[in-house]
Amino acid sequence: MSATLVSIIGPPAAGKTTLAEGLAGHLGAEVLYEDYAGNPFLGVSYTTDASAKLPAQVYFLMARAAQLALPSWPGTGTRISDYGFCHDRMYARQQLDADDWALYDALARRIEPRIKPPDVLIAVDAATDELRRRIGARGRRFEQGMDRDFLQAMRDACSAVAAETDGTVTLRADQVDFRDAATVAAIAEQVRQVLSPSRD
Repeated sequence: MSATLVSIIGPPAAGKTTLAEGLAGHLGAEVLYEDYAGNPFLGVSYTTDASAKLPAQVYFLMARAAQLALPSWPGTGTRISDYGFCHDRMYARQQLDADDWALYDALARRIEPRIKPPDVLIAVDAATDELRRRIGARGRRFEQGMDRDFLQAMRDACSAVAAETDGTVTLRADQVDFRDAATVAAIAEQVRQVLSPSRD
């Protein structure tokens, strides 16, 4: 017996955390948050100081591994992560130069077999211009340097993972409101259907 994991992937500012918190109430779940606030390297990694990029990615890799490690994964209940373990690889591929990427990739591949895979993957997306508007509105300093090319690359990477994953729930964050209770209830029902496809 293993607790259910619902992971939400998508580009920055697509509404992952808002959706995770909304779904938690409907599914009786605990939310696992991406620890961007605790990452001491993150802000510098989005500047011209390339030396912080690898430590920033390794911090996220280890933080996610600590939350999703199979040996300590609970036996019952539901967890919703506002990220996917695959997310860190997407960011790292965009952020790191060839040598740093090779080191990161080797480390990530050693860790991945010890990670709880999601039982349901939710992929959220929005138009690049909408993502840029949201990033500007929420005012996180480290995000302000995320240009159109970076956001588009993240969108493409998330779409590729979603296309390769069975049972993925795909959503457009610029077409539905994740703060609307009825909308979130309908998404929760989609998740239940993926978990129990034979349900009437």
